[in-house]
Amino acid sequence: MPSFDEVLKEAGEFGRFQKRVFFLLSQTGITFSSLFASVVFLGQAPDNFWCRIPGAAELSERCGWTLEEERNFTVLPLHLGNESVSGECERLDVTWDTSVSCTSPLARYGNRSTGNLPLATCHDNWVYEQPHSSIVSEYNLVCANAWMLDLSQAILNLGFLAGAFILGYAADRYGRILIYLLSCLGVGICGIIVAFSPNFTVFLIFRFLQGMFGKGTWMTCYVLVTEIVGSDQRIVGIVIQIFFTLGIIILPGIAYLIPTWQGIQLAISLPNFLFLLYYWVVPESPRWLLTRKKGEKALKIMRNIAKHNGKFLSPHYSEITISNEEVSNPSFLDLVRTPQMRRNTLILMYAWFTSALIYQGLVMRLGIIGGNLYLDFFISGVVELPAAFLIIVTIDRIGRRLPFSMSNIVASIACLITAFLPEDIPWLKTTVATLGRLSITIAFEVVYLVNSELYPTTLRNFGVSLCSSLCDLGGIIAPFLLFRLAAIWLELPLIIFSILAAVCGFLVLLLPETKGISLPETVEDVEHLPSHFGKCGKKRKHRDTNSYI
Repeated sequence: MPSFDEVLKEAGEFGRFQKRVFFLLSQTGITFSSLFASVVFLGQAPDNFWCRIPGAAELSERCGWTLEEERNFTVLPLHLGNESVSGECERLDVTWDTSVSCTSPLARYGNRSTGNLPLATCHDNWVYEQPHSSIVSEYNLVCANAWMLDLSQAILNLGFLAGAFILGYAADRYGRILIYLLSCLGVGICGIIVAFSPNFTVFLIFRFLQGMFGKGTWMTCYVLVTEIVGSDQRIVGIVIQIFFTLGIIILPGIAYLIPTWQGIQLAISLPNFLFLLYYWVVPESPRWLLTRKKGEKALKIMRNIAKHNGKFLSPHYSEITISNEEVSNPSFLDLVRTPQMRRNTLILMYAWFTSALIYQGLVMRLGIIGGNLYLDFFISGVVELPAAFLIIVTIDRIGRRLPFSMSNIVASIACLITAFLPEDIPWLKTTVATLGRLSITIAFEVVYLVNSELYPTTLRNFGVSLCSSLCDLGGIIAPFLLFRLAAIWLELPLIIFSILAAVCGFLVLLLPETKGISLPETVEDVEHLPSHFGKCGKKRKHRDTNSYI
């Protein structure tokens, strides 16, 4: 009576079929990372804008002023009167009417200096040279409303958080591929509505929903990929991260070529509809089917996998061993009920939180330090590429735990050194900061793999989704933490990042080593994984099983 892993080994652990499914599902990483980082380009600050004086629009039309001439009449006198006032958030508290001179609109105020004219705070009369270039100019997210841009990214991460719970639970109950396809449909529809939102409230609502469905596509495709390959091939969980990085690299090119935020939004949303075609080529996870006592369907899929891989399952494979563990609707208590599961869950939750907070913080820090946004963002994406290759080279040789720990510790040291390096050595400061970005990227990618390997099949999607929800919490906090601390001292966020990463580096040493071990199928399997002081690569013990015919 063969186990699933034995059947998979005979059908091919990473044959032509799995490679095709892996490549197709990996495209999800490109669209998800584009959504993840899109605010950088959707929310670009406008280069030139000013506050329009009441009546200026009518007078400008009567006098035939260009925008530049209107700006000169509006902002220049204000700036001459008070050099500290830029005209972006304040305006002269005057009103122009049709009796005002086209050549000297302030003549009616006689010999009074513009410095003596009253000022008023601007609320909604802003003028932008490129009014539809970003959501900032579209919804007036400037001056006192600037915090709303941070809110838009926090709302997206809140959607990720909701998706982790709701769709992670649904994928464990109703199946991986069904939730994946529904999530792709949701991302596409919500993305279109976001692009044509009539106001900022509608934008936020559907931005939240797009984040929720986006998290559903990414987490479900990741779990599905890791469940159809053998234990020796789970490195695909790292390789799939390369496609996430490709999305980061491609995004600035899209933003550079498309001049409006609506165009960028549609470009990163519409490809999700193409993923609906996977209904005909990507099967349900046979591991999941077995946990739902659907052995016949699982065996049928395994025979199809073997056929595409050019292999043939033995005739005696008429039934597959499945766990005797009762299938129930997963809950958080299932993740903390036993000692090993509890320790794994708490450490992984902290690792997700730390990785996301530092990663997003370092990405958004690019906007604070200035430079060419498109080029800097592209380079920051390219820097991430070596991360996956370094993991591939090391993770099957020395295991998961040591690279996981060292990457956090190196990131901690790099952030600390960068904070205290003088500004007059920019090349050194940039080099050390790049090392920190590379290291935290490695940590971020390893946590995906380790998380999926430390939960049984019945709880895997729910466990990964729940733990990764702390990643979304880190994403919610990151923009506020970065900008508020940077206002005190530009490098203060790096000190916080350093402390968080150092703690994480030591905690992950307490996790079991999963190198060369089959995916656990029951909680009992997890409890028998080699402890942090045990021998790596130890196979799990035999457990009681039954079969489904």
